[in-house]
Amino acid sequence: QVQVTETGGGLVQAGGSLRLSCTVSMRTSASDTMGWFRQAPGKQREFVAEITWRSGITTYADSVKGRFTISRDNVQSTVYLQMNSLEPEDSAIYYCAASRGSTFAYWGQGTQVTVST
Repeated sequence: QVQVTETGGGLVQAGGSLRLSCTVSMRTSASDTMGWFRQAPGKQREFVAEITWRSGITTYADSVKGRFTISRDNVQSTVYLQMNSLEPEDSAIYYCAASRGSTFAYWGQGTQVTVST
């Protein structure tokens, strides 16, 4: 069973930065993609960014392009989400997930990000 653990959330002022980390307990050939998602109160969970372990190919939601950067450290089995120019609308619980095949099957417990005005 793959375990996913996020760290790095917190409170930051608008315009500030935060870096989230996500570590997985194991990696398999079927779990090549790691993703970040977020869910704000009263809203559905939404995709933020993803990256593949093997090739490092990245994909971003339009709402975060140019502000957020996803990266990975294959040795540490850790994925990062660098968030810059944060806006109050970025406030949410951020979840990291590992894929199994074509779906995200393993999820972390989430970490709270709050951006104040």
